[in-house]
Amino acid sequence: MIELHNVSKTYHARNVVTRVLDDVTIRFPRGKSVGILGWNGAGKSTLIRLLGGIEPPDSGTIKRNVKVSWPLGFSGGFQGSLTGRENARFIARIYGAPIQAFEQSAEEFAELGQYFDMPVKSYSSGMRSRLAFAVSLAADFECYLVDEITAVGDQRFKDKYRAAFVERKERASMIIVSHNVNTIKQDSDIAAVLRNGKLEMYEDVNDAIKVYQTDTR
Repeated sequence: MIELHNVSKTYHARNVVTRVLDDVTIRFPRGKSVGILGWNGAGKSTLIRLLGGIEPPDSGTIKRNVKVSWPLGFSGGFQGSLTGRENARFIARIYGAPIQAFEQSAEEFAELGQYFDMPVKSYSSGMRSRLAFAVSLAADFECYLVDEITAVGDQRFKDKYRAAFVERKERASMIIVSHNVNTIKQDSDIAAVLRNGKLEMYEDVNDAIKVYQTDTR
């Protein structure tokens, strides 16, 4: 599905250099949802951006032989001067999706009303997030990347998003990064732990949780 070969990546924040991956070679199996546990600052979000191709590794290669999503809910790729509708159409063209069906799905799910035809730069952060979730779920990916399972809006919208997430999980793989063990236990078939630049895979989710909890006490 997705393979990392001798991948290394560091990032700089507040004058601190963190090595997210240190010469990591690992394979994410096809047809399984993988949960990745890591404490705050371990580099979970950086890892998910690497897997999605949003950021390049410092060294090594990442191979993808499935149709991989951008991080679910990621809004950094929107063009601010375009409307929500125009952004949806643009994304549909990039991924070769039926434009009309994609646009309709995004519009209905985001529930932005008249704002769907207004420039994205006029949106609040919550509105951008709702549009981001909507276009992510409108696309038909074989593997979805998830940076924490969160959704904005009222409880009704959150329930709607959760139901859509579960539906996708039944027919596609997921790679989910989180610091919440309950999330990983609920939504993963196997799990990995990201710590000290290493990514260790465990066939038993409970084994990964034990390692993570021991390491973070």
